[in-house]
This record gives sequence, C-alpha cells and structure tokens, in this order.
Amino acid sequence: MAGVLRQLVGPQKKALNQKAMELEVAMEILAEVFGVRISEVDEMIQSRFEADDRVSKEYGQWPQEFWLEGK
Repeated sequence: MAGVLRQLVGPQKKALNQKAMELEVAMEILAEVFGVRISEVDEMIQSRFEADDRVSKEYGQWPQEFWLEGK
C-alpha cells in the first residue's frame, strides 16, 4: 500500500519542488535586476498581492466564466 501511495504522491511532490525551484530562481533574477535583496523581492511580491486583494474587494471579483449568447 505504501508503494502505491508513494507512486501517487511522488509526481505531485516532484512538481511542487520544481515550481519552488522556479520561484526561487525568478526571485533571484528580480533581486539582481532591481539591485535588492531577496527579502525585498519577497516584500515586493507580497505588497503586489495585497494591492490585488484591495482592488478585487473594491470592484468585486471577475466572474469565473464568460459566454456570449448569439442572436
């Protein structure tokens, strides 16, 4: 049973590790481009998410789906 669970969870964990590595590299690139520390990049990203939250609360969420009805 443990082997089956390992096969199911293994690919997901590998994908998460890959995404974490990509995020870390992207943050390092931003730090180098802006000439700041990684912690400052983290603060920049966090403030951006907070700004997006304020805008979505002020104007409401976009609908998840769009559709057009023909004539």
